[in-house]
Amino acid sequence: MATRHTPAPRHTRHPVVALLLRLRAWLLWLLVAAVLLQVFFAGRIALMAWVNPDSTAFMRSELWRRMGTPTTAAPAPKSAPRPATRPWAQRWVDADQISVHLKRAVIAAEDDGFASHSGVDWAAMETAWQRNQRRSVQSQTSGRPVKLAGGSTITQQLAKNLLLSGERHLARKAQELLIAFYLEAFLSKERILEIYLNSVEWGDGVFGAEAAARRYFGVSARQLNPAQAARLAVMLPAPKAFEKRPDSPYLNRRTATILARMGSAALP
Repeated sequence: MATRHTPAPRHTRHPVVALLLRLRAWLLWLLVAAVLLQVFFAGRIALMAWVNPDSTAFMRSELWRRMGTPTTAAPAPKSAPRPATRPWAQRWVDADQISVHLKRAVIAAEDDGFASHSGVDWAAMETAWQRNQRRSVQSQTSGRPVKLAGGSTITQQLAKNLLLSGERHLARKAQELLIAFYLEAFLSKERILEIYLNSVEWGDGVFGAEAAARRYFGVSARQLNPAQAARLAVMLPAPKAFEKRPDSPYLNRRTATILARMGSAALP
């Protein structure tokens, strides 16, 4: 008579071990997703060596802002006036169609080491960080908010505008640095400056040098003279604010300063 063998019970993993295995699987998937995201960003940027970007992440976010978002609040009466918005203006022009004065002015105002750095000006970032620390202490002492310094290069600004959201946190800043390195690796300095000047914001719904030149001075980007170029460059940190106060004393003083520096600005 054959003897029946009772199968041995399946080994059951300890709950902690099972949790660690699941955690390891999730971390592996996150790592794969992060690598694929970097490949996507690098591929997009490499393509920009030949293909002009139709829009940027910042442009699209501004378009959504201008369109408005649905709310659950009661709709406004039909007779209520709607806030006036300027028409959207953006037109791509090649680098040789942009005034050399504007190129010099933007470099003098935003990133005087653009032609020589590798995408990130570490000394400027450290200086900005130290300045922000002092301003934070002043803010806590006085109880009033203060404006924080940036320290970002033209390459970093382009990286943020092209592919990233406007949120400010450590992970986004780290991604901005990586994209800046991709830009410098795949594109020439001339191409980076060309894309930047065609996509940067110059007012509410105004993007790029051609639209800005026509909006504020009624000329093409190629026809901008040194004084006009300097004024446009000074607007870049806060274009929506400066377009409302075109004759502010600060704007006039800063324009004169940039105009004096343009001659020494190194073009790539």
